Amino acid sequence: MAAADLSILVVDDDFRVANLHAGIVDSIAGFTIAGTANTLTAARHIVVAESIDLALVDVYLPDGSGIDFVRELYCDTMILTAATDSDTVRAAIAAGAMAYLVKPFPPTELAARLAAYARYRRILSAPQVDNARVAAALQALRPTSATSAPAAAASPTKDLVLHSILEAEIPLSAGEVATAIGISRATAQRYLAALVAGGAVRMSLRYGSTGRPEQEYSAVAQR
Repeated sequence: MAAADLSILVVDDDFRVANLHAGIVDSIAGFTIAGTANTLTAARHIVVAESIDLALVDVYLPDGSGIDFVRELYCDTMILTAATDSDTVRAAIAAGAMAYLVKPFPPTELAARLAAYARYRRILSAPQVDNARVAAALQALRPTSATSAPAAAASPTKDLVLHSILEAEIPLSAGEVATAIGISRATAQRYLAALVAGGAVRMSLRYGSTGRPEQEYSAVAQR
């Protein structure tokens, strides 16, 4: 993990949803997954063992409330949940959550919130701040559009990555895209993340017989 990477914990009672959110995090440069947990007990073990910058927490967990867990944490938090009642939203904000996303939401929405969080952290990286910097940091947490996320504007490599996805008959992994057009996997991953954030490409998870699922990409226009 690079020194500048922000470490993310994902807590969701559904392991497939947890893995999906972890895949979105992994697809964005500057972030790394410290762990995924499907219970509060497992999440607490990860928090003890790892340094966490941001926790993405569901409200409904099999052994307790995600909002109560947010109150325990010293790291930053966002709530990702199906709960839509106003009391829960207010409780989450009062507990310290920096954002509240109602599931289901498109990957671009979470990507935009993560990009906003990264800007917030950069603005507050100075040892001393003034009112203007505080205001800028708080404003950074409110992304205006999910389509303004990362990326390399127009570039031949980005076009090649998109073309490889459009021409493929099946979803491709970052490694498969890299092999197809002759670039590194890291470069392919960066452009794929930009295309996902821009809404041109959809990211999903490919489950094998063992091990962690692999991210795969398909063109939105194909479906």
